[in-house]
Amino acid sequence: MDLRVLRTFQAAARLENFRETAERLGLSQPTVSAQIRELELELGEPLFDRTGRRVRLNQAGQVFLPQAEEALRAYDLGRQAVREHQKLATDHLTIAISPEPARTLLPRALHRYSDLYPDARVSVEVLPSVQIAALLDSGAADIGIGQIAADPDRYAVRCRELLHDRVVLVARHDGLDHDQAPAYWRHLLQEQRLLSHGHPAYWPDLLQSLEHTGIHPRMMRVTQVELTKRLVEEGIGVSFLPERSVRRELLEGRLMEVPAPGLALPTAPIFLILSQDPLMEPARAFLEALRATLHLGDLLV
Repeated sequence: MDLRVLRTFQAAARLENFRETAERLGLSQPTVSAQIRELELELGEPLFDRTGRRVRLNQAGQVFLPQAEEALRAYDLGRQAVREHQKLATDHLTIAISPEPARTLLPRALHRYSDLYPDARVSVEVLPSVQIAALLDSGAADIGIGQIAADPDRYAVRCRELLHDRVVLVARHDGLDHDQAPAYWRHLLQEQRLLSHGHPAYWPDLLQSLEHTGIHPRMMRVTQVELTKRLVEEGIGVSFLPERSVRRELLEGRLMEVPAPGLALPTAPIFLILSQDPLMEPARAFLEALRATLHLGDLLV
């Protein structure tokens, strides 16, 4: 049964006037009459009493009307459910991100994105960098931001360096000016523990650089930057950390940067990881917000 015919019958039953029904539905009056006759033939029973130009819903029509309206309601509910499913599929954004960029990069970008798209639904999955590419590859995330590059031979993803940060040697602030003591960094590394591996990408090169200088510090492996900073503040050791991650502590005087002349320091990269599938509009919009907050070029080039 054609649902358009049911809608015509519903309107005609309420108005009891085929001309007004045609005007209400944007149809011609002959079309309304033809659809009602089609329905009556299918049911095998007249639904209206016709007296000249007047029509009135008869007893059979009164019996059928609530059934027709129930069928229309069921269809409308089903259509709404499908639309909600489509909206969920197209308007929901999932970001997979490692802890440090989640703290330093994500808030401003999300703030800008939320201002532009206040009704957008966003999920943020904070997880180790090594797990991000797999999440993108499985389709469980739309955008990945991590501290190590994804392996394109293992995962169906695209990966590019989003930015890189200067790595600095930080220690507990002792109130002294060590700029005039070029060898102070060597003294620190000989006297204190070196808290390592807060950022997964640059430590192998950094440790090799230290070895070339003849320095073999006592190591303490700490894989979270936030904990590393806290331990440095407590005087438990020193560490080499991305400048972006310690900017607030340096400004507040809780940590100090120690120059390390003669030591080849690496940079700390942050990578953008995307699926090879075409990006949906929410993901594109978030990348634009991220680009604007970081003052970068087109992230989709």
